[in-house]
Amino acid sequence: MQRVVEGRWERFAGLFVVLFLAAMVSGCRQAAAPPAASGITRDFKIRGKVLATDVAAGKITLDHEAVPGFMDAMIMPYKLADPSIMSELHPGDKIVADVLVDQIDADPAGGYKNARLTDVVVVAQSKPDYKPAVQFHVPTAGDQVPNFALLNQSGKTIHLDQFKGKVVLMTFIYTRCTLADFCPRMSRNFAEIDKALQGDPATYDKTHLLSVSFDPTYDTPAVLKSYGGAYTGNYTKEKFAHWDFAAPPVKELPEMTQFFDVGVTPDGKALTHSLSTVLIGKDGKVIAWYPTNDWVPSEMVAAVKNAAA
Repeated sequence: MQRVVEGRWERFAGLFVVLFLAAMVSGCRQAAAPPAASGITRDFKIRGKVLATDVAAGKITLDHEAVPGFMDAMIMPYKLADPSIMSELHPGDKIVADVLVDQIDADPAGGYKNARLTDVVVVAQSKPDYKPAVQFHVPTAGDQVPNFALLNQSGKTIHLDQFKGKVVLMTFIYTRCTLADFCPRMSRNFAEIDKALQGDPATYDKTHLLSVSFDPTYDTPAVLKSYGGAYTGNYTKEKFAHWDFAAPPVKELPEMTQFFDVGVTPDGKALTHSLSTVLIGKDGKVIAWYPTNDWVPSEMVAAVKNAAA
């Protein structure tokens, strides 16, 4: 009998040792670290039909077309970056918007998260008698560009009509922008384009670059001059003969941003905004509009040269 009791204890003790060692091994393993956030925000243009609105969640369900580089055509809910516009959206409305997403890691193949819609524009209403508070215009080839007035880096008022006879490449920025893929990227791209066109004097004389700030209160001529000189690399010696940095008067800013489909929303000390780059022909009409940051300088240089030929 004593032997049986001892045998049971021996088996129990052996099992205890096995479980203890397993726990030790498991405890020594390091938990897999979550993927580090890349800090990169991507901006894609999306078009679709509103199927439902969820005021409590601040989301709309959208039946959207394929978004190159982001996802295939599908039906899915999207969070609104500004839930206050929910009252302006109705099931059946057709919209275009910017969908902002955070890149999970440095490689886009790693996927995206935190998708949210901003700069939503209703392009077809489900209710004929309903009018959104703000009507944004989507620039289309052939549109005549209004003769907007701007104050440039030299403190001089310039008008878009004065560039007729030249091909104008225009983009929208503000100097305090800290999002690397937004204003800084547009300004670096324009600097590369400006340098490339300098190598072709004939084309250089037929073209002009224009960076328009949508922050005229802060972006005074002095601020724009310093900002522009830094991007051209000539600093205080820059003459700005081929590339102007300018801003419209505060009162005329909404009209200009709405025509070029630039959504701007104050966000604390910063501005949440969309992108808009437009190629304007010698006749003052839109040739092409680029609402994202996907274009590359070499392709734009080719487009500018083709328009100037």
